[in-house]
Amino acid sequence: MKLRKREFDIFNLSFLDVISCGFGAVVMLVLISKTHDDVSVTGIDEIADLLKTVITLENSISDITKTIEIKSSSSAQVSNERVQLKNISAQLKNKIQEQENKQESLSDDLQGLELVQSTLKRASITVPKKINTTRDEEVGGIPVDSDYVIFIVDTSGSMQQIWNRVSSEIINVLNIHPQVKGFQILNDMGTSLVSGYDGKWMPDTPGRRKNVINLFDNWGELSNSSPVEGIQTALRKYAKPNITTSIYVFGDDYTGSSYDPIIDSITRLNSIGTEGKKLAKIHGVGFVSAGTTDRFGILMRELTRQNNGTFLALPLFQNR
Repeated sequence: MKLRKREFDIFNLSFLDVISCGFGAVVMLVLISKTHDDVSVTGIDEIADLLKTVITLENSISDITKTIEIKSSSSAQVSNERVQLKNISAQLKNKIQEQENKQESLSDDLQGLELVQSTLKRASITVPKKINTTRDEEVGGIPVDSDYVIFIVDTSGSMQQIWNRVSSEIINVLNIHPQVKGFQILNDMGTSLVSGYDGKWMPDTPGRRKNVINLFDNWGELSNSSPVEGIQTALRKYAKPNITTSIYVFGDDYTGSSYDPIIDSITRLNSIGTEGKKLAKIHGVGFVSAGTTDRFGILMRELTRQNNGTFLALPLFQNR
């Protein structure tokens, strides 16, 4: 059997497939390469836009943060001011309460004085219609049998406000003593009204009384609103065992220390020997003024009781 030879055709179907696939691959590469370039350009633009957006947002965030900080600072300042206002309000309330307490205390003091005044109203000092020509043993509850009279007057600011009335009561007391051998006026520190008569008695004449009262009306000597020094000066300088002396203490307040040691000290100074006889009778006259407390009355009630005297609390207003 004779073999037949095949003819080999290089341009067969398989070759064309390969060529077609290769050409397609080239076309595909070209297309992919171009598309990649377009995408890169578009991506850069988008990134640029995104960066601008991010920067804008960061700036906005920074502005908002600053605004929040400012508002927070303002809020803290307002809070501090509120705290300060609350503190100030609390302080004012405390001060108001203190003033109310003081007012209540003053009201209680005035009520106490009014009670004393009502019980002693019958013993109040009044000006006699006629000056006595004979000596009484007692006027208005006050012994008036002394030959010498000493006035010890609180010259503090509160008493200066009612000075006309104080001056009137000096005259009243002198009038219930028709005539004495001598008199003296000291302030509560022991300073004499008339320096020329310091340590001596002023003679009791109508002219002398008038001149002394004129001087008294303008007297403004330093005072500590405590009659202790004045009483001690009166007992040491003027009161003597061989004369009869009355001391009248005029005041509206007592700013000294404890009562008992002062009362005991003055009572001992006023005593003669161990028999209980006194150098002088000590009387007290209490006035009501802007500075009035109950301390003067407490001191003088006991001091006058232990020294053969009388304490009078004058009413707030006195009709003449």
